[in-house]
Amino acid sequence: MSDIISSLYDVIQSRKNAAGDQSYVASLYDKGTSKIAEKVGEEAIETIIEAIKGDKEALKAESADLLFHLMVLWADQNITPEDVLKILERRMGISGHDEKKGRNKT
Repeated sequence: MSDIISSLYDVIQSRKNAAGDQSYVASLYDKGTSKIAEKVGEEAIETIIEAIKGDKEALKAESADLLFHLMVLWADQNITPEDVLKILERRMGISGHDEKKGRNKT
């Protein structure tokens, strides 16, 4: 599964220098971080709506959209999927309650 994430992330990264009128991802980069973050929020809401409705096929599609836009945001901020996966890996085997208590509160 991480192969598709890595491959897609590479494509998203390669679009940073593309023309916005020829690439959807490039058009998001052109609009800036605020617009990219807004798209992540929109996709998150659409994902939630489909989960509440119980439409699993639509939930799958919206989840894919959410992950895609999240990866665009990561690339915009120079965060790699590996950066995120390392954090998840560190959290494996730790109670969610304990992990949350241990976060820095700055």
